Amino acid sequence: MAKDKFERHKQPWTGEEAGQLKVLAAKGQGLKQIAKALNRSEESTKDFAKKNKIAIAKKR
Repeated sequence: MAKDKFERHKQPWTGEEAGQLKVLAAKGQGLKQIAKALNRSEESTKDFAKKNKIAIAKKR
C-alpha cells in the first residue's frame, strides 16, 4: 500500500486553510477526510488542530 505523496512539504498554513479546517471539524469530519480535503498529511493536520485547540472527531 503506497503512501500519498504531498507536494506541499512543510508549507505554512494559510488563514483560508485554517478556516476550512475549523468548518470541516465542526461538521464532524474525521482526520483522514479533513487532511485529504486540505491536501495535507494527517500528521500535519492533527498537529495544527492541536496547536489551535480545534477538536477533530474520532472516527471508528
